[in-house]
Amino acid sequence: MASKAGLEPFLTPERLAPYRGAVGGDLDAALPLYEWNTQIGAALLEVLGHLEIVMRNAMDRSLSVWFSTTPLTGEWYDDPLHLFDSYRTDDVQAAHGRLARAGKAETHGRVIAELPFGFWRFLLSGRYQTTLWAQALRHAFPGLQPQSRAVVYGIVDDLGTLRNRIAHHEPIHHLDLAKRHADLLQLAAYIDPGVGAWVDSVSRVATVLAARP
Repeated sequence: MASKAGLEPFLTPERLAPYRGAVGGDLDAALPLYEWNTQIGAALLEVLGHLEIVMRNAMDRSLSVWFSTTPLTGEWYDDPLHLFDSYRTDDVQAAHGRLARAGKAETHGRVIAELPFGFWRFLLSGRYQTTLWAQALRHAFPGLQPQSRAVVYGIVDDLGTLRNRIAHHEPIHHLDLAKRHADLLQLAAYIDPGVGAWVDSVSRVATVLAARP
């Protein structure tokens, strides 16, 4: 096994700098913090994955019910009258394209599963306050009282940023991860109390947080 000093050129001094800075420059202390940063990121990604799936399905159900009451035909995600942002329509077209290239039969559920986290985050943004939120998406979070779009968006936006940092192997040890985890569980409970309890029961985050070096 390489020595700690021998690992530094491979991890690079630049990558280790935030960890060394957090422990007074000591490489021997920085490497355990670096390893723990990866461990807590993995634990958070697990519950973020659970949340993403239940959230997108709850939002999809609400949007589908609302869309069925309009005179429009087809699927709600193919409606340019409401998904008027070109990036969102690009997300949908990319989802269609990935399914076609994979040779998979296109179903509603498969398209929903192909849409990225950022797509759902954007649908909760302020530009949809009087349209998608007021008419449909507030029903995806029945446990939130009063039903404030800004509260949901604030949590989802923070979690999306955290998710991106983890995916790019960036430091998260300096963030208030206990609060991020609590917000995630609260959002799951806004969708359904049973869902929130389940996500909490399978989460390793509290255990890993307690093991921080």
